[in-house]
Amino acid sequence: QVQLVESGGGLVQPGGSLRLSCAVSGNIFSSYAMGWYRQAPGKQRELVATITLGGNTNYADSVKGRFTISRDNTKNTVYLQMNSLKPEDTAVYYCNAKRGPFSHWGQGTQVTVSS
Repeated sequence: QVQLVESGGGLVQPGGSLRLSCAVSGNIFSSYAMGWYRQAPGKQRELVATITLGGNTNYADSVKGRFTISRDNTKNTVYLQMNSLKPEDTAVYYCNAKRGPFSHWGQGTQVTVSS
């Protein structure tokens, strides 16, 4: 059974940092691209960052230069390092694993940026 479990969310002041983690079980990590998405209240879910099996990354314009996605294939874990956080980064952050038509989601972790 495939499971994606996010952790690392919380409350942080503007300008602060957080690192999100997503642990993947179910023997898919070595064959799936990974990504982080977010959904703010009243808004649609949006792409934050993706990373391919080979380590190629892609970022939303709104987070370029501030967020970094990485994956540890020995730990079956994908990370999202978030620096210089802004109030508009407040959202539920979701981990995603994707290969072709197949897609798996985590349950999400809340990130709140507020003073």
